[in-house]
Amino acid sequence: MLRSVLTLAAAALVLAACTTTAPPPPVAPTTPVAPPTTPVPQPTTPSTPSPAGFSALQGWNEEDHAAALQAFRETCGVAKDPATAEVCRRAKAAGPVDDARARQFLEANFRPEAVSGQGLLTAYFAPEYEARMSRSAEFSAPMRGRPADLAMLDLGAFDPTLKGKTVVGRAAGGTFVPYDDRAVIEASPLDRPLAWMRPEDLFFLQIQGSGVLTLPDGRRVRAAFAAHNGKTFVGIATAMRDQGLLSDGNTSGEAIRSWLAANRGPKADAIMQLNPRYVFFQTLPDDGRQATGAANVPLPAGRAIAVDPSQHAMGGLYWIDASAPKLAGAFPTYRRAVVSLDTGGAIKGQVRADLYIGTGQAAGTEAGRVRHDLRLWRLVPQPQP
Repeated sequence: MLRSVLTLAAAALVLAACTTTAPPPPVAPTTPVAPPTTPVPQPTTPSTPSPAGFSALQGWNEEDHAAALQAFRETCGVAKDPATAEVCRRAKAAGPVDDARARQFLEANFRPEAVSGQGLLTAYFAPEYEARMSRSAEFSAPMRGRPADLAMLDLGAFDPTLKGKTVVGRAAGGTFVPYDDRAVIEASPLDRPLAWMRPEDLFFLQIQGSGVLTLPDGRRVRAAFAAHNGKTFVGIATAMRDQGLLSDGNTSGEAIRSWLAANRGPKADAIMQLNPRYVFFQTLPDDGRQATGAANVPLPAGRAIAVDPSQHAMGGLYWIDASAPKLAGAFPTYRRAVVSLDTGGAIKGQVRADLYIGTGQAAGTEAGRVRHDLRLWRLVPQPQP
């Protein structure tokens, strides 16, 4: 799914903040997202003995190991690390496996290594929103394409130690200056918007970084990430709570969106403009696939996370153990193997992850309630004898 002038790209959830620094996340609402079931209580004695290390992972015995292995082998081709690439080749060569054999493969080819400290798990999704091709009182927010004057400079060209870092701005009077913030952009005229949306829907689309637009004639159009203005992402949940607009513990994505819709106009605009980050889009045909993250592969719903790319490489396998939810209505725990496949504007630090839930309204409701304490394990590839 980045909080400095240097761009890591893609928008993040207000609570989750993930989106995607890498371009364009396609979306496919083909299969409704099923919410996770309440975890089965841990048995005192594991039903199947685990190698030293895996026994430390709470929930490992109840994991869907076949689904975890399938998610890894579908996406691990993006890994640059030679050891991960080697395990990836072995996983793809293994062919279809049942849960028991998948577990054996994972335990033989990986070793859990705890990432020090406690952090935060949030979640994001690929939304579907109504849109119009002409403006109305309800659909009054223009979805903008990338401006012609927006430029991204690769700082690595000036300093090798800054390789992979970029800065966003525009040329003005012979100098390179930062690009405008949300309030200035929204006040500027626009000749040809890509579509018109409800203001709160556009705001959340920018946080997620991509989505699908549905038009009155039944057409579906993919809104894909094109660029952002380089400003630091600022979540509005805390400000809304501090101003008494939402109660503590009720700052989920659905609560925020409902308040913005009920207060559409200058009052809601002022709150949204507390987040200076602005995302521009491009429209593409809806290709029926899941969203694509920074690793440029479709994200397996419930099995992909956005991470801080300065701390974690793309294509790595991790174990998340998230509990103690902060928001009302949330599922109590998220314990599963996931693959690092995305980045996001608010995803900073070693023990920080944003879980991709899937597509559509059900996924959005679940994602907006995820704010859990997180313990994280890196599943380190192991050489074969």
